[in-house]
Formats: sequence, structure tokens, C-alpha cells
Amino acid sequence: MDIETCLKKLGYVGVLDFATVDEFGEPQVRNISAIHYEGTSLYFLTARGKSFARQLKANGHVQILGYTRYKETIRLSGLAVEVPENEQLKWRNVMYAEQPYLENVYPGETKNIDTMFMIKDYTIEYFCLSTRPITREYFTVGNAVLRKKGYYISDDCIGCGTCQNVCPQGCIEEGSPFIILENHCLQCGNCFENCPVEAVRRY
Repeated sequence: MDIETCLKKLGYVGVLDFATVDEFGEPQVRNISAIHYEGTSLYFLTARGKSFARQLKANGHVQILGYTRYKETIRLSGLAVEVPENEQLKWRNVMYAEQPYLENVYPGETKNIDTMFMIKDYTIEYFCLSTRPITREYFTVGNAVLRKKGYYISDDCIGCGTCQNVCPQGCIEEGSPFIILENHCLQCGNCFENCPVEAVRRY
């Protein structure tokens, strides 16, 4: 898997879930199909008066989720910025050409309420449940910083093998300490809960 393939898969899915946080600190999710992929940058459209646009302008943090028929989750997390005023019309025209249905939503001059956002710095998490063991990969684009997730086994490990025995994906290898194969880890926490000496730690 790689960044370009992840973006192609998101394009095939078409309608993606976009999540933000509102002014009350509560999560807000909506489906967005007006998306244009330009290299590794994503452009998307909404109306200036929508809560979605206000949340993006106030914070900018957005998470995008796509799920394929092959049980693949692709999660993109980044910072959305409004496209500069002198480029708005250019990218809006590109979007309307690719998504003709938009003309039915905002016909004629009413489309002037639209505004374009762009994401160029982001992380991608690819997670596939159709393989055995499962597959998990991470990627960064632009200046994004990846925050580690999941679990690792510390030097407090006594080598008892309990973690290995309770791992549903069999992705823990014997060693000193034992090693979690992070690209196959469900991050379920079974090893964490069952380690008799609390050697399994969260990142």
C-alpha cells in the first residue's frame, strides 16, 4: 500500500465521511462527495453559511473516512485551509466540471456561496480486515506529524508469553522483550489487560 493507492481508493468510494468538532466540543460528521484530488492534495467544497465551513475556519482540523467493499478503512487526518480568494473560482470550476450534479444544488449565480478548502498536510491510516493477520499502515503527507497509536512491550517483560497467547491476530513475537508487530496489530488491548507485570504500554 502507498499514499497514491489510498487516495485512489478514496476516489473510488466517492462519498466520504468528514468529521469536525463544533463550538461545544461535540463531534460533527457529514457526507461529502464534492472532492477533487490534485496530486496528494485534496480540494473540497461547501457553502460559507454552513456549520461545516464555520468549524473549518475556526479550527481547521478534519478527519476523513472511507470504507471499501474489501473491508479496508482509510482514515485521513489533517488541517483544512480555505483556498486563497484569487484561486477560488479556478478550483470551483474544476469541481463543478467533475461533479455536474452540483449545478442542480447551486444553479447559476447561487454557486457564489460556495467556498473551496484544501488539505495538503495530513496523515493516512490504512487498516484492512480482509487479510490474516490484519494489515495496518501509516503514511504522512507534507508537513504532517504522525502520532503513534497502539501498544508496545517494555523492558519489564518477563517472557511469560501471556500476551502472545491472548493476541487474536498472533502478531506478538517472542523476544527479550516480546515484540508486537504493529502493522498487524488490532490495537484491541488484550495483551495490555492480561500482562501479569504490566509490561505492555500504550503509546
